[in-house]
Order: sequence, then structure tokens, then C-alpha cells
Amino acid sequence: MRLLHTMLRVGNLQRSIDFYTQVLGMKLLRTSENPEYKYSLAFLGYGSNPEHAELELTWNWGVESYEMGTAYGHIALGVPDAYAAVEKIKAAGGNVTREAGPVKGGKTVIAFVTDPDGYKIELIERAENAGGGGLR
Repeated sequence: MRLLHTMLRVGNLQRSIDFYTQVLGMKLLRTSENPEYKYSLAFLGYGSNPEHAELELTWNWGVESYEMGTAYGHIALGVPDAYAAVEKIKAAGGNVTREAGPVKGGKTVIAFVTDPDGYKIELIERAENAGGGGLR
């Protein structure tokens, strides 16, 4: 088994595509429309299946917001330098909710941002991401 994608319901598909591509550096991989059932999909990522897991954004036509509930936590992205990633996100208009710094009780450097629908995204500084795509 392997992780293929994570799906998030969004209130404005283009706004979310813009955030994930322009602020977080993902690529728009493909889109689809289903007029019969009134929804649109966009798949984004730093690469596509099967090598990389993707993010599926689902927009149910006419729905502008969702309740987060208490079960959702966050999506985590590996970055080579969390401090630099935070500055890049701020410069692109992103919402940083926790500045880069060591995790409580540890040494791993993390930060948090939120997307336009309020979903939390954790940035985790990891050396193996130094050559990867996305937030550099």
C-alpha cells in the first residue's frame, strides 16, 4: 500500500489553487469537473503519483465554507529551511500562524501556516529536502 492523496473540501477552488501553487510552490497536476453531481476537483503536488502523494481539492458547487471540526490536525511539508520558507510564504501573502523555531521539548525546527479555508499546514525542517521542489 502507499499513500496516494489527501482530499480537502474548499470553498473557492481557484483561491485554493492559487495558494497551493503561488504560496507553497506546488504544481497543478490536473483538474476535472462533474456537472451532473456539481463538483470540481484539482490535484496538486510537488510531483505526481506514484512517486509523490498528491493533494486533492474538492469544491462542491455553491458551498463556500466548511466547519473544521475537532478531528482535523494538519498536513506536514518537509522544507530544507523553515525560517526561509516562512519568509517566502509571508512575502507571497500567506498566513503564518507559528513562526519557525524548535518544537516544544525538541530540536526539530517547525512552523505553521493556514490556507485560505483555515486548514493548518506544518513546515518541518528536514535536511533531505534540500534538493527537492516547492518551498526553498
